[in-house]
Amino acid sequence: MGDFGAFVRRAARAGRLVVQPRMGFGDPGRMREGLLATRGADATTVGTLTLDSFTRVRDLDAVETALREGIGLNGYPIVSYATDTTRAVLDGVHADDFPVQVRHGSAAPIDIFAALLRAGLSATEGGPVSYCLPYGRTPLDESMRNWERSTALFAQARAWGMRPHLETFGGCMLGQLCPPSVLVAVSVLEALFFHRLGIDDVSLSYAQQTSRAQDREAVFALRRLCAELLPDADWHVVIYAYMGVYPTTPEGCLALLGQAAELAVDTGSERLIVKTVAESRRIPTIAENVAALEHADRVARAARAALPHAAAPLHETYPDSQTYAEARALVDAVLNSHSDLGSALLLAFKRGYLDIPYCLHPDNAGRCRSYIGEDGWLRWADTGSLPIADIAGARTTRPVTSSDLLDALSYVRRGHDGPFLYGDHPTS
Repeated sequence: MGDFGAFVRRAARAGRLVVQPRMGFGDPGRMREGLLATRGADATTVGTLTLDSFTRVRDLDAVETALREGIGLNGYPIVSYATDTTRAVLDGVHADDFPVQVRHGSAAPIDIFAALLRAGLSATEGGPVSYCLPYGRTPLDESMRNWERSTALFAQARAWGMRPHLETFGGCMLGQLCPPSVLVAVSVLEALFFHRLGIDDVSLSYAQQTSRAQDREAVFALRRLCAELLPDADWHVVIYAYMGVYPTTPEGCLALLGQAAELAVDTGSERLIVKTVAESRRIPTIAENVAALEHADRVARAARAALPHAAAPLHETYPDSQTYAEARALVDAVLNSHSDLGSALLLAFKRGYLDIPYCLHPDNAGRCRSYIGEDGWLRWADTGSLPIADIAGARTTRPVTSSDLLDALSYVRRGHDGPFLYGDHPTS
């Protein structure tokens, strides 16, 4: 019951984009209310149980204190609640026509995987790199071991009559200012990591960045690499609405979300994770989540109707591009480092073959720098030891200052709020 990947594939064949919230509440009744509202939205939806920050870092004592003293949590503590409690939240909601995914953000997810399986759920997300480097100081080799154990456990769900589905968060590293080739490469590598540990139904993420044209190129590169490297897996692509500093005006928020929906349709992506008009200020309400889902669905249906044909292009027609060439070189450098992919990923970060700009984790080399060009594209200021120097071209000699970085972080917000605050033109 609740086969996540199969539901998305059916929706794609019917020409519908699946839209999904990030919703998570600490109170079981409220969580159930949110799932019911998501299911009842006027859109093709899947449900989300987003976990709280204490559960993500395995601080279960803090969860127990919060539950005992009535302190609000910023997500659903699936490990601390009895299995029967979570099953009651899902009863009559989680089904083949409305599967539910657990979203968490943990570098040590074994307890989370065990709890969601006990509750009858078979879809979650993350990755040994993408849920380690941006979020704390857990050593990368420790995260790798944790994710190897967790993924192997998750693969056993088949013995219980479930089809496990794992989504890599790799295409969303830090959410912003990471050139797309690295996002594409990490997403593909984490999907291969899952697949080699027994998961044959995966999704690969890509987060909307600063340029619609560059995003389109990046998603086509991602789809081409999936077709080349995951031929015996079921896979789909999920777009994330922009994860950086969000617009403050309702108009700017809706415009940015609409562009994410258009990107998904234009690139043949099958699923979209939305953001709401409240993102820049607070945790959104259930009603705000539903409004975002329905807005994204309306834009997606209009975008699909405007296409010359409804089918996504075949991978053989995906063009060669700068992003594809860089991403392929990064993936090949990692795969050629070691026969075991976990070991290869560790070696890649030690040697600087993978390096996330502006990421302060001790296991990240931190030699790469990026900047936003005048055309809005994310470009390399310094490629460090990445094996793409010849492909990326000569490094710029311009330094990236702290003021440059702060300016880049607010680039998307300015571009989308500007027309409604100052009469400027929106970011293209």
